[in-house]
Amino acid sequence: MYAFTSVFANPVGSPIRELFKYLSEPGMISFAGGYPASDLFDIDGLAAAQARAFAQPTRCLQYGPTDGLADLKMQLVALMASRGAPCTAESLLVTTGSQQGLDLLLRVMVSPGDVVVTEQPAYPATLQALRLQQAKIVTVPVDAHGLDVAHLDTLLREGRIAIPKLLYTVPTFANPTGATLSRERRIDLLKLALEYRFIIVEDDPYGDLRFAGDAVPTLLGLTAEVPGSRDWVVHFSSLSKIVAPGLRVGWTVAPPEIARRCVVAKQTVDLCSVPWTQAVAAEYLADGALTRHLPKITEAYRHKCNALCEALRETLGDTIAFHAPQGGMFVWARLAAMKTSDLLPHAIAEKVLFVPGTAFFAEQADAASLRLSFAAPGISAIEEGVARLARAMQATGKTVP
Repeated sequence: MYAFTSVFANPVGSPIRELFKYLSEPGMISFAGGYPASDLFDIDGLAAAQARAFAQPTRCLQYGPTDGLADLKMQLVALMASRGAPCTAESLLVTTGSQQGLDLLLRVMVSPGDVVVTEQPAYPATLQALRLQQAKIVTVPVDAHGLDVAHLDTLLREGRIAIPKLLYTVPTFANPTGATLSRERRIDLLKLALEYRFIIVEDDPYGDLRFAGDAVPTLLGLTAEVPGSRDWVVHFSSLSKIVAPGLRVGWTVAPPEIARRCVVAKQTVDLCSVPWTQAVAAEYLADGALTRHLPKITEAYRHKCNALCEALRETLGDTIAFHAPQGGMFVWARLAAMKTSDLLPHAIAEKVLFVPGTAFFAEQADAASLRLSFAAPGISAIEEGVARLARAMQATGKTVP
C-alpha cells in the first residue's frame, strides 16, 4: 500500500528489545538487557546537579548549540584528558547517546555497498544500523583478547576483502563478549588503519567499569604511539552506563573534517541534544560527583560478576563454558550441545531472561551461545536466576549437574 524505501520495506527490529515485553511479568529475573543497576544511580548527586543547572533556566529551556553546550564540552574534554585521550572542544560533538554518534558517522561516511568491518559477535544495534545504511558487513572473529587483528591483517594483505571504509569495535569489555583488546593488538590495529587508510570506530561505553586487572589505554589514547593514526580514529563514549541512561548524553571525538560534517548531519536530525540534561551532566561532572561515585558502581559490579560466574560454575558445571570479564556488564557463554533459542521459551516459563547469541552475529551464528548481563539484578536474584536457567535446561531434557 505504501511505497517505503527499500531498507524499510521489511525492517527487522532489535532482537534484544523484543524481549523487553517480558520484563513486566511479575517475578521475572532478567540477564537480558544491558541496563545499569538503577539502585546504583547517584540520585542525590544528580538532584543537586539538576538544581544547580536550573539556576540558569534559560540555558536549560532554550535551544542549544548543535555540537553541545559549551559547559558540558569543557567537562567532557577534561574527562577525556583524565582517561589519557586528550582532545579539543572543536573535535568533540555531544550526541543523544553514543548510538546517535554512530548514526551520524554512517550518514556522512558510508554509502550503499561500502565495506565495514565489525568484530563478531558484535552489538546488534550496530549491525542493524549498518544494514539500514546498506553497508557490506565483513566480520572478523574475536577471542578472549578481543578482535583477532592478525586475522584481519591476513585478510587485507591477501586481498581477501576490500579495504574497508570503517572498522567498528568495542575494544574494552566488549558487548557481548566482555573481552578486552590487548595493548599489543591495539597498536597493531592502529598501524593497519594507518597503512590501509580505514577509520577505526572505537565505541567505549564501558571503559570506566573496570573492577579487575590492569587498565588498557583507549585506541584514541594510543594514537600518540603510532604517528599519523589519530586521523583514522573516531571515538564514541557515553554517560549512559556510568551515570544514567535517561540523561541521553553521549559524545563523539573525531578528526575535525569528520566532526564538522557530523554536526551538519545532526542539525537535520534533532537540532541539538536536550540542553536540560546536558546542563545537569555538566554540573554533575564539574562537581566531581562521577569520580566520587564510580568506585561504588565498579565495586558492586565486581561482586555481581563474581556471583554470576560462581553460580554458573557451581550450578551448570561443564554444561556451560565462559570467560570471566575484568569489567563491564556482560558474560558471554556457550552451552554444550544446546541451541539457546530452544532454551529461551523454557527460560521465560521459569521467569528468567537472557539473550540468545544468534542476535550478535552478522553471519555464521553460533547457536549455542548466549549473553548474560549481571549489572541490573541483585546478588540473590543472580543466584536464583541461574537456578532457574538450570531448571529450564532440565525442561529441555538436558542433564544438568
